[in-house]
Amino acid sequence: MRKILVIINKKAGTDREKSIQGVIEKHLPKDRFSVEITYLQYLGHGADLARDAVKANVDTVVAVGGDGSINEIAQGLVGSNTALAIIPLGSGNGLARALKIPLNTAAAFQIIVDNKRQRMDVGYANEHLFLSNAGVGFDAVIADKFQHSKKRGLINYARLVISSFKNYVADQYNITSDKQQSKREAFLLTVANGNQFGYEFKLAPDASVFDGKLDVCVVPPINFWGLLPLSIHSLRGTINKSKYMQHFTGEQIHVKGQQLNCLQVDGDAAVLSTPGEVAFKIVPAAIDVIIP
Repeated sequence: MRKILVIINKKAGTDREKSIQGVIEKHLPKDRFSVEITYLQYLGHGADLARDAVKANVDTVVAVGGDGSINEIAQGLVGSNTALAIIPLGSGNGLARALKIPLNTAAAFQIIVDNKRQRMDVGYANEHLFLSNAGVGFDAVIADKFQHSKKRGLINYARLVISSFKNYVADQYNITSDKQQSKREAFLLTVANGNQFGYEFKLAPDASVFDGKLDVCVVPPINFWGLLPLSIHSLRGTINKSKYMQHFTGEQIHVKGQQLNCLQVDGDAAVLSTPGEVAFKIVPAAIDVIIP
């Protein structure tokens, strides 16, 4: 019998809990699956639960929530044979979109039943794991402000972008990779594992979580009126062919900047262990993930 642990963000609420319970009973019947449901209780709880699941030989850990919850749970699965499954209930759902996992809960549970697996790469920014992307530019500033905001959703994110843009000063970065070394001034400096930023925005349209490399995306300084065409190209998946993007790939990237004091991983603000620099690396085929 297949052992499955379902981990749900505690903020899900009673109505969502009842809805998910019904879908689980329908798609994961007790005669075929041994299912346990639990909830995140504190920061880091997802990683602890996932590590315990690995020790208990759980077949699949199901992360129910957004990219932040999925990231936390994935931390406890790196290097194991316990599979990660995703039920996307967040705002941006960047990783789910990159993996083409349906945003419909029932359809996403059916993928778990079908049990098609593939080993997925993960990235690290210093000691912080990321599944989709990590950044040190304007996106990191917004991630920090978004994390401290009580409002969620794309509209609030857009408001933060617009209100923060006028005071943002682009930094100049020294970028060293296994292939090249350069000095670039950047509005955005994002290192991508997957092709999704969330909400269908794509800074690295050709990136793949299965190719064993990171995509470095550098957006040079732009004026306010450049935000709209930048966003349109990103939504269309054509930004890599536009004047707004400088792009290269690598397995290890080291970034230094005099003003570098913010870092985002999978859309969440993270603490810089060494101010002024970040080391990015890829760990190929690190996690078993269930995909369509």
